[in-house]
Amino acid sequence: MQTKLPEIAVSGLLIKKNKTLAVAESCTGGLLANMLTNVPGSSKYFLLGIVAYGNQAKISLLNVPGKVIKRYGAVSRQVSGLMAQNVTKSASCDYGIGITGIAGPGGGTARKPAGTVFISVAGKGKTDTKKFYFSGSRLVVKRKTVLKALSMLKKFL
Repeated sequence: MQTKLPEIAVSGLLIKKNKTLAVAESCTGGLLANMLTNVPGSSKYFLLGIVAYGNQAKISLLNVPGKVIKRYGAVSRQVSGLMAQNVTKSASCDYGIGITGIAGPGGGTARKPAGTVFISVAGKGKTDTKKFYFSGSRLVVKRKTVLKALSMLKKFL
């Protein structure tokens, strides 16, 4: 028996439930939006994808307060949650995903090593945020992050 690709499974659920989605990505550089829009019929549910790689983009495009970034860091539970909530509001959709992290191999610290990622799913009046540590190359970390985001959204639905 062949298993559905995660993006196909999530797409099917969103279409079946007549729900819409927007995503705000940082360390994945648009990979989540790319995977979702590779699925035929994605225009029925996918409304907006923002790649907010730099802090200024998070502030100006996603309304993440600069003081939150300064206090907690761009790679934090707080920023990820606000990214998910605010992209949902911007797109006037049912669900939003916010992703921020350090894909590596450099850029990490002792507190936040390369591979540290925060993923948030917002919708139904709540936000679920989880912290992960993924190992592997930059591309592997990005792929693992996107697969985990799809899994979180599937559970949220």
